[in-house]
Amino acid sequence: MIGLVFPATAELNLNILCKFAPGIIIKAGKASMKKHLAIMDRITIEAILAGIKTIETRFSQHKIVPFGQVGVGDIIYMKPPGEEVIGQFQAKKVISYAGMTQFDVEKIWSDYGQEISVGQANLDQKYQQGKLTSKYGTLIFITQSERFITSPIKIKKRDLRGWMIL
Repeated sequence: MIGLVFPATAELNLNILCKFAPGIIIKAGKASMKKHLAIMDRITIEAILAGIKTIETRFSQHKIVPFGQVGVGDIIYMKPPGEEVIGQFQAKKVISYAGMTQFDVEKIWSDYGQEISVGQANLDQKYQQGKLTSKYGTLIFITQSERFITSPIKIKKRDLRGWMIL
């Protein structure tokens, strides 16, 4: 099953889309404008800020955030573990996958690998190998990334979650 989120201004021919993708879930409407906190390593954050990585991915065995919770226009704050928030980006488009197989994960990498990449083949390959058995996936297309000089928000987070809705 696939879920797509499009901005309200997107022109879609739903009859054609549903004919070719009968298992697709589409959400259209106003951007939700939620704020999220994503915990990422510095290499990933720097790749996003440099424009190398243009799709952030989250894969999991279970239906956990950000699956189904990120919408077009949402703001995602980026924070390395144990440090302050150092940047943000906005979600331009979101695709969610449920009931994935290894083939689906490999297909995502085939279709979007360059945009998902942090620019270091060894790290990309290690990440991909660790996600092959995922059942759920979220692709967040990145726009308007920016680095903060000083963190605009202070978040005391002491658990192991990699994503929080603020």
